Amino acid sequence: MTINVDHRLGDSVTVSVSGKPLFSYVYAPDTQQLESPKPYLHPIRTLAGDLVSLYRPHDHVWHKGIAWSLPHVGDHNFWGGPTYVHGRFYVQKDNNGTAAHRAMTELSATDRTATLVHELDWTSQQGEPVISEQRALTATVVDDTNWVLVFETRMTNVSGGTLALGSPTTKGRENAGYGGLFWRGPRSFTGGTVQSPDGVGADDLRGKRADWFAFRGRHDESGRSSTVLMVDDTTNPQHPPQWFTRSAEFACLNPAPFFSEEVDLPDGESLSFRYAVVVSAGDHGDAGTRTLAELGREALSTPRKTA
Repeated sequence: MTINVDHRLGDSVTVSVSGKPLFSYVYAPDTQQLESPKPYLHPIRTLAGDLVSLYRPHDHVWHKGIAWSLPHVGDHNFWGGPTYVHGRFYVQKDNNGTAAHRAMTELSATDRTATLVHELDWTSQQGEPVISEQRALTATVVDDTNWVLVFETRMTNVSGGTLALGSPTTKGRENAGYGGLFWRGPRSFTGGTVQSPDGVGADDLRGKRADWFAFRGRHDESGRSSTVLMVDDTTNPQHPPQWFTRSAEFACLNPAPFFSEEVDLPDGESLSFRYAVVVSAGDHGDAGTRTLAELGREALSTPRKTA
């Protein structure tokens, strides 16, 4: 297998294996302001060619494949759509910020690995600086069935004041602590199996703490299955995180570091996070899925790309 990288300057990077696309990373999207413009990965495919991401679903148009999305950054919304306000539910405000690409600092590939590093500027809806970010994505083909994405971010507060990073739960909505690296799965995955190190379930696992979670789902048309598994790095703040997940309404996974507790980021200081996302063709059962988590841990043992 050979990895190829196709760079559409000023737009996106597509990573393929032997001519078959694995994913596209759209780093300069034309997203409308209401959806809090930010880079995202979509489409994302297994090595068998099955699509395991969903773009702009009508129920939550700001969901886009896999994205680093934060709903409460001080007064700013870098998630998209309305902001949760306790006692009023969700309210549309003029606070939908933008995470905009500034510069590509590395784009490279070997036979089995592709690496992208870039810098981003997070600004308020009014254009004021909020966060300066360095981000890295490393995709590695493990074997004929599995590939792993390592996602890294280092966020530095440049707003001039302390930013409280939180979630709808920290603002008063019970068990809705989403925010962070968020994956939205295909519609056919609705009703699929959620697995943690402690066992399998569905929406009942939301809010549980664990170092990894997986989602096992089936595809329409082919009837084949795929698995998406996320691993939280042991050095991440709040490790092991609480997880936001759904299955009954739609498929999603999210290791949520600010699920039930805000983290203050003082001006000039930084926070770093690192995750592995294992994309696997097939449903490998409970024991096989636990083995996939080891692939993610191994990927996280490599040196960081962000400073």
